[in-house]
Amino acid sequence: MNTDANASEVRALLESWSKAVVKRDVPAILAFYADDIVSFDAIGPLRFVGKAAYGKHWAECMEMCQGDMIFEVGDWHIETGGDIAFAHSLLHCGGTGPDGKTMTSWMRLTSCCRRTNGKWQIVHEHYSMPMDMTSGKVLTDLKP
Repeated sequence: MNTDANASEVRALLESWSKAVVKRDVPAILAFYADDIVSFDAIGPLRFVGKAAYGKHWAECMEMCQGDMIFEVGDWHIETGGDIAFAHSLLHCGGTGPDGKTMTSWMRLTSCCRRTNGKWQIVHEHYSMPMDMTSGKVLTDLKP
């Protein structure tokens, strides 16, 4: 059952989380995740298990992007049922690398949330980028 109240709570959580990303505040980012977070990021390895492993990855990402963080989440589509919710959106993501060049691309983002003791947390994230099946190259120039 999708309730407007649950969807609003999840939307607020995800919007606050994305603001923490733009601020490059790794401890604030991690506060939105459950301890048992599992993430399939667009950057290897295949998965991250647990807040400590994912936090290390977030810190490394922030070091790669030296300038302003570009993290623009499109309109979230949110479905809730009881204490579980999932949301998906397109994401314009990137930043300035150590070489001074700004690189961005559009990605797909799915976040799954669970409410425990009245608090919503992100328990799973999946980022992906489309690829060309013939060449095996990631398609970084697609736009919605």
